[in-house]
Amino acid sequence: MVTTQDYFTLNERAQLIQLVRGLNERLGDQLTRQDINTVHRLIHDGITQGGVFKRDQYGLNPVIRHLHTALTLCDSIAPDRSMVIATMIYNLCRGDYLDVARVKGIFGEDIARVVHGLLHVAPLYKKHAAVENENFHKLLLSFAEDIRVILIMTVDRLALMRAINHHPNEQFVREIASESRYLYAPLAHKLGLYAIKNELEDTSLKYLNRKVFTQIATRLQETKEERDRYVEDFIKPIDERLRAEGLKYELKGRTKSINSIWQKMQKQGVDLNGIYDLFAIRIILDTTPRDEKRACWLAYSIVTDIYKSNTSRFKDWITIPKSNGYESLHITVYGPGGKWVEVQIRSTRMDQTAERGVAAHWRYKGIKSDGEVDKWLNEVREMLEASGQEGQMNLMRNMDTNLYNNEVFVFTPKGDLIRLPQGATLLDFAYHIHTRVGSTCMGGKVDGKNQKINYRLRNGDTVEIITSSTQTPRLDWLNIAVTSRARNKIKNAINERQARQASLARETLERRFKNRKIEADDAILARVTKKMGYKTLTEFYAAIQEGIVNPTDVVEQYEALIAKQNEGTSRGTAEEFVLQQPAPDNRRQPDDILTIGDDVKGVNYKLSRCCNPIFGDRIEGFIASDGAIKIHRTDCKNLRHLKQHYPYRIIRTRWTGKAGNQFVATLKVLGRDDIGIVSSITSLINKTDNCMLRSISVQAEGGLFEGLLSVNISDIGLLDDLIKKIQGVKGVKQVDRI
Repeated sequence: MVTTQDYFTLNERAQLIQLVRGLNERLGDQLTRQDINTVHRLIHDGITQGGVFKRDQYGLNPVIRHLHTALTLCDSIAPDRSMVIATMIYNLCRGDYLDVARVKGIFGEDIARVVHGLLHVAPLYKKHAAVENENFHKLLLSFAEDIRVILIMTVDRLALMRAINHHPNEQFVREIASESRYLYAPLAHKLGLYAIKNELEDTSLKYLNRKVFTQIATRLQETKEERDRYVEDFIKPIDERLRAEGLKYELKGRTKSINSIWQKMQKQGVDLNGIYDLFAIRIILDTTPRDEKRACWLAYSIVTDIYKSNTSRFKDWITIPKSNGYESLHITVYGPGGKWVEVQIRSTRMDQTAERGVAAHWRYKGIKSDGEVDKWLNEVREMLEASGQEGQMNLMRNMDTNLYNNEVFVFTPKGDLIRLPQGATLLDFAYHIHTRVGSTCMGGKVDGKNQKINYRLRNGDTVEIITSSTQTPRLDWLNIAVTSRARNKIKNAINERQARQASLARETLERRFKNRKIEADDAILARVTKKMGYKTLTEFYAAIQEGIVNPTDVVEQYEALIAKQNEGTSRGTAEEFVLQQPAPDNRRQPDDILTIGDDVKGVNYKLSRCCNPIFGDRIEGFIASDGAIKIHRTDCKNLRHLKQHYPYRIIRTRWTGKAGNQFVATLKVLGRDDIGIVSSITSLINKTDNCMLRSISVQAEGGLFEGLLSVNISDIGLLDDLIKKIQGVKGVKQVDRI
């Protein structure tokens, strides 16, 4: 059995006495005698029963460390009873000695909740690579469950940073310093814990670059008395003039933190003497809101009367406040001895807004955040900065830290932190990593356990994807994936595969037709596929490729349909009509029938297929990227778009010469479903001079048919006559050119 005498070294026993005395002085009546005795008994029993390690993962005595944290907590934020007790006993709950249920039975639900939050967050810090990821703040807030947990963790990190100053493991110290710099210092800044933030940053700089830290600290120490005298001399004439004007005010002088000075030296590329605002003066005027602007400008006038100002560094955020509400006058003046001094002038109201309101320092310094978190952290900061602690921690107990209930945060095996929407699956994670990883995903390991691709991710999961070169996306994956990225990638992969299969199946079918010496007609083939129950050719070809449809059966059904057509039945559905192609007209037509621009002929041009202009249409040309000129009808939708975006590429065009060429025109015909009507229309077209039917496709439904006719015709006048003739056919309801 370990005794408390053996557990603590002589030096640690001395620290223990000082820490207990310090806690008694600061907590006063906040902890009862029973609370103190209970905590003492738990720690004593934990030590004697082996429930507390003598050294934690940092090589530090955990009891001493957490008492240090509790004392620092009291000095920093005036914690409540639950925070102090949870901090002192949290380490006892990391083994088998004390669990959360027992804590609840001893101290009540509130302390158990804080302890549970601390235990819940602890595993995150094994993922060292993730702490620089800004998503880590969001995961931390989601895991903590109680804002007091975040406050304890932040203060605990400060206590740890103080304790490892002479730690023998330099690599470990650098890792802790890096975490403190990238995670805890920004979090402390957002919470308004500025002293903690500054100390974390300064200490991090000391551990990461001790040489630079020592140089700046030594220089500041050497010049401290000189700076203090300088500030006193600088303020003296301002103080006299402000009092003479009857203004009520407060003057503050400050020196920037070592880290802040180093950052400015790096950014501006100067040494310590080149920093403008190494120290700054703030004039805070006690005045009514009605008179505050006048008072600020009066103070500005006094300062600039006494000292010459640098106009290039003047900032007026009183006339036009910053977007976040910040109001102040910033001037940099040339003080005694040729030194630049920054002076900030604001009213008491403006100062309170800047320090505690929505325009707090961490906002206007540009630290990244988002709206909901800004609002939430602002509420926390206002509670921390409120005068008096009574009730402020009670309010915090009920604050919801789950600000990201629509998101889930998971780790890669390397520690990178990935943000996905709530409900995302292992398959979504795989596609987020890379399309190839997602497309070949077979499953994965989550915290070391095998999981299927439909596993729903949870906050803090560490996910490793298992792939196979034989795996390909399947249609049912669309029921698993929830992110648009994953779903789009799955759809694209399936469509590409179907397109490849359709191409192979089409080649197979064409070979079967060729073997029977049949030249297949697409319109007839489309009717065959419809009769076989397939709505689209893509589905039809996919069925051939998968062996569901035999190509030989398709050819036989095609031949049967042709044979039925040739029987000469006079009645039937319009869809049964088969166009008998006339012999091609091989007569050569004159080509140069257009004049483009300023009477230029012989220019390379093409008739646009989107609107199929014919001789006599009102037309315009568009100069394409390949230099050719594309001819559009003036009522073409595409031409309107081109004229809007590329007006400089439109060229005037007109017909010249005589009609005679054959142009393509497409007509849409609606009418009663009767094969006789279609036959009458085609016969009418074939009897029309300078007109030839190229193709026809017909769809029939509900006693009506819709046909698309493609004709070769010489000019617009003949086309108008043809439309009138077709409209005169019995059963035809409407004819339109498209």
